[in-house]
Amino acid sequence: MDFKISEEQLSIRTMVREFCEEEITPNILKYDEEKAFPEHLIAKMGELGLLGIIFPEAVGGAGMGYEEYALIIEELSAADPSIGLTVAAHNSLGTNHIYTYGNEEQRARVVSHLTQGKSLASWALTEPGGGSDAFGLKTNAVKSGDHWILNGSKTFITNPNYSDYHVVMARTNPEKGKAGISAFIVEKGMPGFTVGQPMNKLGMRASDTAELFFEDVKIPQANLLGPEGQGYFNALGILDGGRISIAAMCVGIARGAFEHAVRYSQERTAFGRQIHQYQAIKIKLADMATRIDAARLLVMRAASLKDQGQKVNLESAMAKLYASEVAVWASNEAVQIFGGYGYIKEYPVEKYYRDSKLGTIGEGTSEIIRMVIARDIVKMHAIDAPEPEMV
Repeated sequence: MDFKISEEQLSIRTMVREFCEEEITPNILKYDEEKAFPEHLIAKMGELGLLGIIFPEAVGGAGMGYEEYALIIEELSAADPSIGLTVAAHNSLGTNHIYTYGNEEQRARVVSHLTQGKSLASWALTEPGGGSDAFGLKTNAVKSGDHWILNGSKTFITNPNYSDYHVVMARTNPEKGKAGISAFIVEKGMPGFTVGQPMNKLGMRASDTAELFFEDVKIPQANLLGPEGQGYFNALGILDGGRISIAAMCVGIARGAFEHAVRYSQERTAFGRQIHQYQAIKIKLADMATRIDAARLLVMRAASLKDQGQKVNLESAMAKLYASEVAVWASNEAVQIFGGYGYIKEYPVEKYYRDSKLGTIGEGTSEIIRMVIARDIVKMHAIDAPEPEMV
């Protein structure tokens, strides 16, 4: 097992770091205060291959693997988690669902558009009142000739105001349960389809989050994504890869907060000494560094297995659970190290603190992720249950 990153991966990380320093870092507070995604970055990120990281060059992608993907998302998120989230949702969810389960025509027409930075992509599963109950979706699509008529709504969707294409899960056959849910490509401008105003959020404020509304939207048969009735099962597969990117985002959040805390501990003096010289601060920094490294190793294990084509349901869930909770904890510790200044917006760690919480909610709450992990563990260690005694 090799724990070193390659020269090529190092070059990629350096490229992303320089992009962040030039385009993102000087404007973090501005983007956060304005509650708007910096739209001008879409084309620039497309030119750098950041909107087609895990897709082959044949469809305009960068042809990288999940290890490189994790490094990129961590780097973006260490600068501004909102940008990391935007890129992760675009790659892992919307674009990846179309690439993985779409046909050749859909890949050529849609994926190439998305990987080149002509727009972002969104992925719509969650509904009002649904939350973790993804199976309970009420959005429905009824077949009408060579079209489907889509009605319903979605919420907490990432990137929709900047997306030309949206992957939408809808119930197409209520009698078949989970096998009665299908996925569709909904295009910007289709009559009856509207996107709500960006939500006013606690954190990730420069990442676009909004509701989607469908009122008798006419969807061509050609926009059915994958076989009818496979949308729910395909969505679960997409989430496995998505959780790797969210875990990487959380490592970036934790690392960003940690690095600022280390610098501040060397600049701030109290009682005549730099505060990093006090045992209380040393313990915090040591624990932060150790847990962040552990989270990164979980992420890279899942990414490596994904690149090998192995199933990563358990590994991605573990990485996402641990990294997300480390991000919240490390950001809290960073605020504590900054003291009163950690509570002020002009200092960087309060933003990591606000941004970090989403990691324990999006793409599976910590509670749901623990259920996923426990289910897989029980399967791995299953034993034959004894026959019940007859009374």
